[in-house]
Amino acid sequence: MNFTAEQFIATQKTSVDAFAGLSHKAFAGFEKLVELNLAAGKAVMAESLANLQALSSAKDPQAFVTLQSGLAQPLAEKSASYGRHFYEIVSGTGAEFTKAFESRAAESQKAVTSFVESSLKNAPAGSEAAVALFKNTLDASHNALESAQKAAKQAAQTVESNLNAVSSAAVKAA
Repeated sequence: MNFTAEQFIATQKTSVDAFAGLSHKAFAGFEKLVELNLAAGKAVMAESLANLQALSSAKDPQAFVTLQSGLAQPLAEKSASYGRHFYEIVSGTGAEFTKAFESRAAESQKAVTSFVESSLKNAPAGSEAAVALFKNTLDASHNALESAQKAAKQAAQTVESNLNAVSSAAVKAA
């Protein structure tokens, strides 16, 4: 199996298309983060001014303390909500990258396996042991990649679970 100019061009085009798609996804994720931060900043400013006005209208120290303590729970809930939204954007963008990577990795594995299989058919007599060792090494590398992908998915699920638990605990504590 020879690698022709057409195959090279097709591979390069596919790579450029994949890069362009990932660039658009990365920019979209960044844009969502900017929108989230702008909305959060605007809300914090408006709420801070409202809270200052409410606190300045307190008639005595007891009313001031009561107002101030009543501000903690909404702040904790909003902080937890912000954290969840932030994580959703980041993990969603990361999932898009992972999906693209896994797709490209599967295509590459298929192409390499096909190339190796066709190349090994022409191996000289007496090289069966070396061919078998090479195939086993190739299979082991494919299995290692799959294991790494599974471990990364499990780690992401653990982070998400921990984030949800911490957010819930923070809201309850406030």
